[in-house]
Amino acid sequence: MASPQPLHDRALDNLRYIRATMERAGSFTAVPGWGMVAVGGTAVLATVLAARFGRYWIDVWLGEAALALAVGGWALVRKARAGEDPLLSGPGRRFGLAFLPPLVVGALLTAPLHAAEHVRLLPGTWLLLYGTAVATAGAFSARIVPLMGLCFMGLGAAALFAPAGAWPWFMAAGFGGLHVVFGTIIARRYGG
Repeated sequence: MASPQPLHDRALDNLRYIRATMERAGSFTAVPGWGMVAVGGTAVLATVLAARFGRYWIDVWLGEAALALAVGGWALVRKARAGEDPLLSGPGRRFGLAFLPPLVVGALLTAPLHAAEHVRLLPGTWLLLYGTAVATAGAFSARIVPLMGLCFMGLGAAALFAPAGAWPWFMAAGFGGLHVVFGTIIARRYGG
C-alpha cells in the first residue's frame, strides 16, 4: 500500500491547478489604446500620401502596414510589461494565436490579387481580414475590442461593393478613424 501524499505536496498541486485555471480564464488587457490612436494617425497620413501617389498607393499602404505593425507592437509590449501581463502565455498567447492568422491570410492574398490586377478588392479584403483578426482576438480581451473588429468588418464588406474610386474613404475611415475612436475609448477606460 502506497503512503499518502504529504499535505504540503497536495496544497502545491492545488495551487498549480488554480493558477493554471485562472490563467486560462483571464483576459488580455494589454491592448494599447494610445498606440492605436497613433496607428490611426499614421493611417490618415497614409491615405493622403496614397491619394497623391496614384498608382503607387499600394506601396504607400504596404509601408503603412509595416509602420503600424511596429508602432502597435511596441505599444502592446510596453503596456503588457507595465501591467505585468504575459505575452507568451495564457490570455496573451491566445490573443496572438487568434489575431495573427487573419493577418497572414491578408498578406498572402495581397500578392495574387495585385498580380491579377484586382487591386480594387484589396482595401475591402484588408479591412475585412483585419476586422476578423481584431474580432476573434478580442474574445480574449476587453469587450469593446470585438465590437471594433465588427466595425472593421462592416467597412470592409461595404468597400468590396463600393465604386473603385471610393477606397481612400474606406481606408481612412477604418484604419484611421476606427483606430482613433476605439483607441481613445480603450485608453480612457482600460488605461494607456
